[in-house]
Amino acid sequence: MKKLIISLIALMTATIMQAQQTVKQTYLTLNNGVQMPQFGLGVYSIADGDDTYNSVLTALKCGYRHIDTAHAYRNEESVGKAIRESGVPREEIWLTSKLWPNEYGEGKT
Repeated sequence: MKKLIISLIALMTATIMQAQQTVKQTYLTLNNGVQMPQFGLGVYSIADGDDTYNSVLTALKCGYRHIDTAHAYRNEESVGKAIRESGVPREEIWLTSKLWPNEYGEGKT
C-alpha cells in the first residue's frame, strides 16, 4: 500500500509538472468561520524517514495544503521536516493530528 501511495504521488507530480501548474485546493468553511483545505495527504502506514518526507514535500509542492497524521503513526519528525523545508508558509498548511485518549490533558499534549 505504501508503495502504491508513493507511486500515485509521483505520477501526479509528473503530470502536474508537465502542465506547469499546481493543484487548485478547495476549502470547507467550519462552523467557526475557519477555512480548512478539503483534500489532503494522509501519512498513515508510511514509515518515518525518506518515504514520509518525500511524500509530504511532494504533496505540498503540488498544491496540497492539508496533511493528516497522528502520534501513533510515528512519522511526525519527517512530516515536520518536510513542512519546514517545503517553502510553503506554515500558516497556509492545515495539519490534522490525533491522540489516544490517555494522551489527552494539560502537560501531555
